Amino acid sequence: MRPSIVLTALLATASAIPHKRTTTITAADILTIDPATASCANAPIASECRTAAQAAPYIAVSFANFGITSFGEQAALLALMLYESGDFKYAQNHFPGVPGQGTRNMQSPAYNLKYAEYLATVCTNCGITSAQVQQASAEGPAALLALVNTEEWSFGSAAWYLVTQCGASVREGLAAGTQEGWEGYLQCVGTSGDEKRDQLWSAAMGLKQW
Repeated sequence: MRPSIVLTALLATASAIPHKRTTTITAADILTIDPATASCANAPIASECRTAAQAAPYIAVSFANFGITSFGEQAALLALMLYESGDFKYAQNHFPGVPGQGTRNMQSPAYNLKYAEYLATVCTNCGITSAQVQQASAEGPAALLALVNTEEWSFGSAAWYLVTQCGASVREGLAAGTQEGWEGYLQCVGTSGDEKRDQLWSAAMGLKQW
């Protein structure tokens, strides 16, 4: 089932960039970048794995929800998710197994809390309430992760992080499509480039458009 866009209220509050179009990212685009997303047949944890065909609609919705309209930003978010989730094979950290770390960009529990609070505050029809956030937070990181690790929110967390946790200069750098912009984004998410990360980003940018 294709997800529906439910965060229309966010477009006025989450980003200074207006939503100008509906992105057309497809499974074929993702497969061109990362052929390993073609199947979940041999996935280590089948319940967490999603194919390109399954992921594409949710990624498209995340771009629309958070007003991610530039191709450079979209390509970087996709590359990050592909890397952090092991080709969409994982939705939580199993190696070394950090409790509560997960979503498709493998957010730490601290950011999952911020993400859940954000959704509960700005969106009345996201299925997450402040009371649920408080209860999950009291129960622990695993419960909090479960709250935001549904299909739509798991694939939406990377876009949320960019919009709410990175500055305008980071977004501008990604939109420009430069290596410097990519490296600035990785610094914002608390990591640095390596060969696989850079390969995924270069492959995404090589498409030029969806």
